[in-house]
Amino acid sequence: MKRMKRSTLVIVLAVVVLLAAAAAFMFSRGKPEGAGAAEAKDAAAAPAKPALTVTVAKPEASELTVTLAANGNVAAWQEASIGSESNGLRLAEVRVNVGDLVKKGQVLATFSQETVQADVAQARASLAEAKATAADAAGNAARARTLQTTGALSQQQINQYQTTEQTAKARVEAAEAVLAAQQVRGRNTQVLAPDDGVISSRTATVGSVLSAGTELFRLIRQGRLEWRAEVTSAELSRVAVGTPAIVISASGAQVSGKVRSIAPTVDPQTRAALVYVDIPNVLENTGIKAGMFARGDFQLGRSSALTVPQASIVPRDGFNHLLLLQPDNRVAQLKVETGRRVGDRVEITTRLPADARVVVQGAGFLNDGDLVRVVDAAPNKEQRP
Repeated sequence: MKRMKRSTLVIVLAVVVLLAAAAAFMFSRGKPEGAGAAEAKDAAAAPAKPALTVTVAKPEASELTVTLAANGNVAAWQEASIGSESNGLRLAEVRVNVGDLVKKGQVLATFSQETVQADVAQARASLAEAKATAADAAGNAARARTLQTTGALSQQQINQYQTTEQTAKARVEAAEAVLAAQQVRGRNTQVLAPDDGVISSRTATVGSVLSAGTELFRLIRQGRLEWRAEVTSAELSRVAVGTPAIVISASGAQVSGKVRSIAPTVDPQTRAALVYVDIPNVLENTGIKAGMFARGDFQLGRSSALTVPQASIVPRDGFNHLLLLQPDNRVAQLKVETGRRVGDRVEITTRLPADARVVVQGAGFLNDGDLVRVVDAAPNKEQRP
């Protein structure tokens, strides 16, 4: 019985092997010869898929401005201090305020005139009295001189009359000087602008009694400002009187000016010299104020440069790179040095191949050796029909 079961198991295994061999034979018969090799070949010959669709552009030669950057403070070209010339007078009226444009000789403030007018009247009366006394002394001296030859008067008496005449004349001159001083004091009751300009500060207060020399206003003469740029001694020779400059405030306001003068000395601490740039029309340049810290650029000339679109610059690992399109539509990464920027274009100071084409749109998403598909750049909206 045991031997019979073993033979049955052997027969079943033999049948299974035969069925498997038959199935393999039929499968191989239904498939063309060499199909496996063809599939492997097709897989190897299939083209790689592009990593990204990009646009490219050629570097362009451009004329760019050569500039020298500097920093400095904005200040008044000249600031006049306007004060009181009279002592002990009450300020009666203030006619201007900070920011007002004034003309030379314009009345800025007035003092009370009652005290000055009384002093002028007293000086006139004193002068009249001195003139009357002088006239009497002159008559006496004249009569004494006529009696000099007769001997009616002694020489001592005659000398006394002449001395009295001269003293009276001196008193008249002194009275005239006092009257002139009081008249000047009366004219000083009006505070006048010494020059055209803009009022930059005001301390005058109506009703205050001021001493002589007290400052009432400050005036930016002729409304002119200046930018005092700090230029290092190494770069100072590149700047000359008359060089145009663009001054930019912290708010982004820009104003044009020209170099008026260059300081004859260099600061021994900073090794920089001050370059004074005129900024005219302070009222028109509302974004530039005295006391501001501003940066600027001196326009030194123009030079040719190779530029690329700013979008093609890829910053990586602290350096700037360009992705150059190769003939096989793969990209090669190139580290470059950048220079000046004008609008949306950047100067490239690194030498590039003569036929170089740089990736613009999509450059930031590519790596060295990536395969790309190139399409034409979309036209600007204003260029579309």
